[in-house]
Amino acid sequence: MLINYYFVLISCIGFLAALVPGRHRKYAAITGWTFIVLYLFAELPYYFSLDNFLYPIMAALSVPFLIITSKYLLAEDDRVLHLTRAAAVAFLIYAPFEYIPALGNWLIGIVVGQISGILDALGFPVTLADWNIISRNAFRVEIILACTGIQSIAIMLGVAAAVPTSIRQKILAFFLVAPTIYILNLLRNVFVIIAYTDQWFPYYPAIASNGEFGYESFFWAHNVIAELLALVCLVFIAYGLFTIIPKLGSFADDIYQIYFGEIRKAFGRGK
Repeated sequence: MLINYYFVLISCIGFLAALVPGRHRKYAAITGWTFIVLYLFAELPYYFSLDNFLYPIMAALSVPFLIITSKYLLAEDDRVLHLTRAAAVAFLIYAPFEYIPALGNWLIGIVVGQISGILDALGFPVTLADWNIISRNAFRVEIILACTGIQSIAIMLGVAAAVPTSIRQKILAFFLVAPTIYILNLLRNVFVIIAYTDQWFPYYPAIASNGEFGYESFFWAHNVIAELLALVCLVFIAYGLFTIIPKLGSFADDIYQIYFGEIRKAFGRGK
């Protein structure tokens, strides 16, 4: 949807404007976070069509997150401004691939080639129904930008940039995040394609089917198993970042105290 494209673009502009010192920073940051939340809700029809439960949950949680974040941004709280800086850095990394079609398609093409090569090496030969559509056993999987891992890489590098770091820490953080996530994402795609095209998980169509033949295996492989494993991997990568950049641990604790404290107050359990 075109509106989603503009939501992300306005959010990106807001976050980048928040990097520039001045009284406008807090309002630019609020704009960035607001349009990210609007984007999440605008994407709900698409994720419901895929029976994906993770993103609807994220959309629901984004509302209290936005309220709390806006409150602390208006108070010019440094901790939430640093969180906004992390988002801005993530957008700086991700935006070129999203808004320069040639660059995004180049990355998708590389990922498609590497996935096909790994599948062939494992004894699961595939064909290309189109430049970014992998076909096997009459099933097709389209590789889009979200399948390249660039979003996760951008987010984790943004997290690494939330606090001041040395050149050495920046280099170590990059090599921990980018190659690790990229390789794990390739393996994730390989697993999903094999599981879907070989129909490994044809279970519980009442909750896993979208009416498309064989979709249940894609649902369990992509929307459940791969998502949960990706979350676990990101936790371990985050732990590695905390080891490389000790200040990140303190920052994470500060952010936790802000949001958990506000939730406790909302339920009458805090000060």
